[in-house]
Amino acid sequence: MSDPRTEPKVGALGRLAGAAHRRRGLVLILWLLAVAASIGLSGAVSGEFRADYTARGSDSRAAQDLLAERFPEMSGEPMELVVRSTDGPVTDPAVRADVTRLLADIDGSPSVRSAPDPYGSPGAVSEDGSTLRATIRLEAANPDEMPVEDTKRILALAEDAARPGLDVALGGETIFLAQGTEVGSEGIGLAAAAIILLLVFGSVVAAGLPIVVAIVGLGVSASLVGVIAAIIDVPEWTSSLATMMGIGVGVDYVLLMVTRYREFLHRGLDPRAATMATADTAGRAVLVAGSTVVVSLLGLFAMGLSAMRGAAVVTILAVLVVMAAAVTLLPALLGFIGHRIDRLRLPGLRKDRSTGGGRLAARWAGGVQRRPWPALVGGVLVLGVLAAPFLGVRYGFPDAGNDKTGTTTRQAYDLLADGFGPGANGPLMLVADGSPAELAAVGQRIAGTPGVAEVLPPVANQAGDTAVMTVVPTTSPQSEDTERLVRTLRSEVAGSGVHVGGVTAAAIDMTEDTASRLPLLIGGVVGLSFLLLLMVFRSVAVAIKAALLNLLSLGAAYGVVAYVLEGGWAGKLVGIDTPTPLPIFIPVLMFAVLFGLSMDYEVFLLSRIREYWLRTGDNERSVTDGIAATARVITAAAAIMVAVFAAFVPSPILFLKTIGIGLAAAILIDATIVRLVLVPAAMQLLGRANWWLPGWLDRVLPRVHVEGAADHGSAPEPPHEREREPALG
Repeated sequence: MSDPRTEPKVGALGRLAGAAHRRRGLVLILWLLAVAASIGLSGAVSGEFRADYTARGSDSRAAQDLLAERFPEMSGEPMELVVRSTDGPVTDPAVRADVTRLLADIDGSPSVRSAPDPYGSPGAVSEDGSTLRATIRLEAANPDEMPVEDTKRILALAEDAARPGLDVALGGETIFLAQGTEVGSEGIGLAAAAIILLLVFGSVVAAGLPIVVAIVGLGVSASLVGVIAAIIDVPEWTSSLATMMGIGVGVDYVLLMVTRYREFLHRGLDPRAATMATADTAGRAVLVAGSTVVVSLLGLFAMGLSAMRGAAVVTILAVLVVMAAAVTLLPALLGFIGHRIDRLRLPGLRKDRSTGGGRLAARWAGGVQRRPWPALVGGVLVLGVLAAPFLGVRYGFPDAGNDKTGTTTRQAYDLLADGFGPGANGPLMLVADGSPAELAAVGQRIAGTPGVAEVLPPVANQAGDTAVMTVVPTTSPQSEDTERLVRTLRSEVAGSGVHVGGVTAAAIDMTEDTASRLPLLIGGVVGLSFLLLLMVFRSVAVAIKAALLNLLSLGAAYGVVAYVLEGGWAGKLVGIDTPTPLPIFIPVLMFAVLFGLSMDYEVFLLSRIREYWLRTGDNERSVTDGIAATARVITAAAAIMVAVFAAFVPSPILFLKTIGIGLAAAILIDATIVRLVLVPAAMQLLGRANWWLPGWLDRVLPRVHVEGAADHGSAPEPPHEREREPALG
């Protein structure tokens, strides 16, 4: 055990790590108990996943609320059955017998509320008589609540009913979820991270620490997702996003700390002193970096969507848990390992005691600093080219028309479009607080409106005080003409007391509402992150530069996503073979996540540059040495992040696929163009102005020392050997 008199002078975080190192057995037991308690709590009070993407106060939300209140018979998740006969009309007795038998079997299946006979219902049979549509109502209130086994049983019934001359397809979100193939993205991401860590450290022990800490953290946060879902709305895909973030930041944070721990051991500190020094330096950087992620995610609360609040809470929990594990569980594990951090080395890998990229990184940084203007202009131009496709992005909600060819949901979509017209896949629901006769009068006016293909007769509720009417557009749900029709109906045709709802109208309202709130999100997140960096680095220029460069890298990532969604060669590589609209909540979510993650690398890099600056007072040398000292760890951390996020690209869920593409592209751009080109170029041009802070502001701002205490916080000698270039100017 270390002699307290010889221990390094550390802050509260270092003392916490020292206590965890000393009581390592107790800390390990407490974390295992936390995992067990989280699993037990989840089993006892876990809630169902659900999501509401409607905008509060919108016309579509009013229509939805009125339907839920006055039409209980229309509650329950819908499933669409589409039948096409090529041997004769669907009203043929033989075909009708087959359809009636199928609907009876479905009606008797578990989790099905009703499967009424569509024959005789208005709009159920296409004009040419070749196609029939029927709506099945499920017991589940939303797709996530429907048991997959029950959905697959219905799918099997539909497959058995199909025969030559009779095509049968099922549509709906429940069908999509049941036919999707899980790809094990979490396992792929962890495996990729493990391989990269082995290559970085060359040691099974050192590489295993980030994986162990990330898995323990996920054991707690992932188990508590169901508990959170019992309290607030949480979309089903959010658990995958939280897992993605937990693995990414957990492995990255511990990678940084293990790298620093090895550095302190190599400088002669004993294991406990090295652990405390690690927490007091890299641990501080981890807390600051994690705090920027949390601050960014808190911005999602300004969006006014319950689904975004649920996503924010679950993801923030994952980040907070891995932050806590990094500063408590890791020191405890280091207490068990001690000097054996480099044990179980892989044969053929050189034991490298350096912490940075060494000579190569130093030469690269020096080259950029010698030609800062070409580097800065070139880097900005590259980001501009990458961001350009985002200027033509098309917002909207993807539907079954964007599913892969051959899936039953895509078949149902195409059959409906062929038989009833493209607008049949996105009908509008007009809901009126009044009698059917009053709504019928509105329907007569609507029937003559350009863009309307069909108006079905209004249907009254049981009390007779509310009516609903279906309006079928002539264009598809994603068409701009459909959006114009919705606006026309609301402003010129429908009149007061009539609400225009449905999935298509709800998507339009959500896009408008979210777009109106974006300035609040961007301003709040950028402003709070600016203040945090200002406190940490005591520099106006560094904080402004970080915010601007992060916005540039975000724009480039948006451009990559927009280009992939065009459905061209890049889209086909990742399973997007048709032009697909971008749900507006995805760039919002990406902004919140990526602004925080980009700040991670900014904090890791600038904290080391500031250490050298405080030690030498030489801006050019500090930038070069800081990049050299962190190039290897940031490159490894970025590679891990890219691998983890890219593992979600094969997901059949378009939301996860798109987020995975965007996050992976952004991290790659940030760790290369931004950190290796724009940062050294900008800091070279700014010179000593990098570290300017007005005196009055210096006195007002709280002090946050990422560098740690004086006896270990001073930067070590640069991890490379090179001839010093004369200072410019």
